[in-house]
Amino acid sequence: MKRVIFSMLAVSAMVLTSCSDDDTPANNVTAPTTYKFERNGNTTVSFSGQTARIKMSSEIMGALSNTASTKAGLTEMFKDGTGFTEASLNTSGKKVRDKVAASEDYFKANTTERNELLADFDGWINSQVDNVFPKWNDDASKGNAGRLQKLNSNPASYRYVNAKGLELNQAFGKSLIGALMTDQMLNNYLSKSVLDATPNKANNDNGVLEAGKNYTKMEHKWDEAYGYLYGTEANPAVPALAADDFLNKYLTRVENDPSFKGIAKEVYDAFKLGRAAIVAKNYTVRDAQAEIIRAAISKVIAIRAVYYLQAGKAKLTSDKTAAFHDLSEGYGFVYSLRFTRNASGAPHLDKTKVKGYLTTLMTGDGFWDVTPATLDTISNEIAAAYGFTVDEAKDASN
Repeated sequence: MKRVIFSMLAVSAMVLTSCSDDDTPANNVTAPTTYKFERNGNTTVSFSGQTARIKMSSEIMGALSNTASTKAGLTEMFKDGTGFTEASLNTSGKKVRDKVAASEDYFKANTTERNELLADFDGWINSQVDNVFPKWNDDASKGNAGRLQKLNSNPASYRYVNAKGLELNQAFGKSLIGALMTDQMLNNYLSKSVLDATPNKANNDNGVLEAGKNYTKMEHKWDEAYGYLYGTEANPAVPALAADDFLNKYLTRVENDPSFKGIAKEVYDAFKLGRAAIVAKNYTVRDAQAEIIRAAISKVIAIRAVYYLQAGKAKLTSDKTAAFHDLSEGYGFVYSLRFTRNASGAPHLDKTKVKGYLTTLMTGDGFWDVTPATLDTISNEIAAAYGFTVDEAKDASN
């Protein structure tokens, strides 16, 4: 069954903008064909910091699979923003860790939880070096870190897991999709707390630009949200998708599932219309588009969590290497549920529930012991909370 993606918010936004002969302030926004915005013939769009952090994250992921990497080197990349092979990243002044679980709405006043989440990421780095790298050439078994050969690979190729069967690099990378890209987009840059922070609204109303820039602060904040999704596209104004290994990739994957076809256009159109609304000083339309984006991106995270849990379940007895790989990705997407956002401004599943899922997945010997019933229970609860079915999310062609 093909699911209709558009929420009531989307319908409301279309109503607001559909009456071209109505000159009330609520109806004066027209979205451009592409995400192209200019002032005096020059672009007003800028998100170089987001592009840098996505690229940094990609290099960190590569380093987590290189046994020559050290804790000091990985920490330098993650925390200090240096040590990258792409020289421009080392002088960008950007740091990935600074923006992990750092949104205005979820974590500014919640430093205790933020520190706990940061400790998870630091711990995955340290454990990869301390526990997985030394066992790189040893076969993994229940309770023992090491390698698992990919089925029928010739020459042999491997996945590398900790003692519980978890690929720590996948836990790190998929959790980063939530803790960095999703959190910064949904709970920071699209937040009214950030967009309307004094004096942003007054400056936007009066056309006051940032010093030395061609944009208002509000325009820039919206663009930074856009950058966490499209920042490494060859032509970000006209995204082709599948441009990185983070949120952009998995929006593409969900778009390719027939049950959710159209979600990528929904997100892109909302970003365009919301940005146009800022130019038009129409904050009602802007806020409606932010809600559309939040609903869709949150659903992407949940769909992929269920997809991977179900994919892993299907292979538990036939191909443990592939099963553990899928479950490791699923683990990271479950972790990322903490950073999603519903219409009430909170995660769809609270942090206690999400922590409970993660604990359950790692109980005893972790993936070596996990049962299909456990994976089904978690999958069904996630799907129900986000408004889709397990069958829709586990599409085999995806």
